[in-house]
Amino acid sequence: MATRTTGTSRADLITDAALALLAERGMRGLTHRAVDERAGLPQGSTSNYARTRQSLLEVTVRRLAEREARVLTPGELPVPGAGRTDGPDAGPESGSGTGTEALVAGLALALHRYLTRHPELLICRYELALEATRRPELREFFDATGRQFREPLMALMTAAGSAEPERHTLSLVAWCEGLMFSCAAGSYHQSVPTEEELRTGFTELLRGMLGSQAALR
Repeated sequence: MATRTTGTSRADLITDAALALLAERGMRGLTHRAVDERAGLPQGSTSNYARTRQSLLEVTVRRLAEREARVLTPGELPVPGAGRTDGPDAGPESGSGTGTEALVAGLALALHRYLTRHPELLICRYELALEATRRPELREFFDATGRQFREPLMALMTAAGSAEPERHTLSLVAWCEGLMFSCAAGSYHQSVPTEEELRTGFTELLRGMLGSQAALR
């Protein structure tokens, strides 16, 4: 089944077809010929765009990051530093910027959207992550694309009052990653949390890390 869409660039056709194949067939199903067929392009099109398997994997990782960015939408999260009031009584009520309530709401919205609307992207993420463990050159590329999500979170954790933003960001990312795997490929794949349940989870996590600064209503 071809994935060709009017107005879509050839590069996007190729990489979207690669992601579709990863989700449906796994890493073994990702070949230049299969991508051509899936994208509805002449044989050799994918080889002309990404000549080696390594380059095909790299452009697929890049496309995955682009599509994840549309789902996770960092722009919907609070702006670091906006609306914060310093002092012992500072908290979520002190402003609408990086108040932890706003942070929780944004994180829960993004994660719920990912889990319910784009589970196939999660499967692609895991296929590529496992392949990266066997290809050091892909590992470096894969990790670099991941920084576009970690760095904004670290800025938000700093603005929310974290004394150890790097460690707390790791905890936050690890919690999200564990939840995503459980719901996409683990034992909870039929029990995706509601957005309200995700807000509760994020609230508990941030309260544990930030203490009184995360005393949410």
